[in-house]
Amino acid sequence: MTYMEEIGSRAQKASRLMNRLGQRDKNRGLEACADALIREQSRLIEANGEDVRNAKENGMKTSLIDRLMITPERIAGMAEGIRQVAALEDPIGEMISMKVRPNGLEIGQKRVPLGVIGIIYESRPNVTADAFALCFKTGNAAILRGGKDAIHSNKEIAAVIRESLKAEQLPEDSMILVEDTSHETAAEMMRLNRYIDVLIPRGGAELIRTVLENSTVPAIETGTGNCHIYIDESADISMAVPIIVNAKTQRLGVCNACESLVVHSAAAAEAVPAVCDALTAKGVEIRGDERAQSIDRRIVPAAEEDWGKEYLDAVISLKIVDSIDEAIEHINRYNTKHSESIITRDYENALRFQNEIDAAAVYVNASTRFTDGFEFGFGAEIGISTQKLHARGPMGLLALTTIKYVINGHGQIRE
Repeated sequence: MTYMEEIGSRAQKASRLMNRLGQRDKNRGLEACADALIREQSRLIEANGEDVRNAKENGMKTSLIDRLMITPERIAGMAEGIRQVAALEDPIGEMISMKVRPNGLEIGQKRVPLGVIGIIYESRPNVTADAFALCFKTGNAAILRGGKDAIHSNKEIAAVIRESLKAEQLPEDSMILVEDTSHETAAEMMRLNRYIDVLIPRGGAELIRTVLENSTVPAIETGTGNCHIYIDESADISMAVPIIVNAKTQRLGVCNACESLVVHSAAAAEAVPAVCDALTAKGVEIRGDERAQSIDRRIVPAAEEDWGKEYLDAVISLKIVDSIDEAIEHINRYNTKHSESIITRDYENALRFQNEIDAAAVYVNASTRFTDGFEFGFGAEIGISTQKLHARGPMGLLALTTIKYVINGHGQIRE
């Protein structure tokens, strides 16, 4: 049995034990893990320090180091996310429907765990705690394979969680971290369909493409984020500017950050200089088309690749359009189906944008940064799905369940 097969077998056994746990037991385990993360935060910060030092030595860009870093505030956020998940209603066991057939058979649908969930992710240690919490609450075992950049942080977070579960006499193998971060273990994990029921990649475009093209385990596509904000003809520019600054600069290295601006030509004379003032003050480079450059000299020329790029850096693209139709066409052509926003006073245009934009989350007069499980009231999230089957948008508890049919009879036989 290989290293990954042994992990898969352990997780599968743990998932069966999880079926015996009720909501009270699961909540007790989650609360214990949240307490332990706070109590043992010095261990986590020390381990993370090694990852951050290695990242800086390897020339990782600042925005990605920010994603990697653990602070007391972020540990508190991890713990709070786990507690929020504990406070949510447990969906497992819910009877969704029950119908009586003419022959007297009672046929119902019951919400059940998926089983074993595999997650391949990159340099965000908080994913280790978030993914565990959502999987545990829904009775799923989790196999977590993080990137090498965060291996010391992930190992320490996983150790604290597993120690807490063991102390509470709960299945510690309900969460197993893959400590071998080689490409070979990732490739084997993608083929572990004997043990893993669903695979969720969280990371950059290359990781997601690799999983979707090579996995024999059913995979859920969690998207990269080329998120747009469109300044409509009727937009309140004093509202638009702070929304754009927040969406772009609050955190550069996240998938719900705004990477592309689209501006109606009727609003451009006022909007473009105001946006340039605000973004250049934050150190953001603006790459635009010729019309945008003619309005403000601080804008540098954009290449074709800029319209569809997820920068994860202090760079943004800017396109001038002449109508909402052109804006919608441009966004649907270049977006990653993640999060899009319109700034407008026009009710009809707001409705059109929300109806016609193909994305998991579509906003009116708000920052794209809200596309997040915590902000949507899900506690944590397992990822943000940009596909259309089973789950879409921030994936909370319900996205980690499936249904089974339960049938009650009274001696019926089929004629």
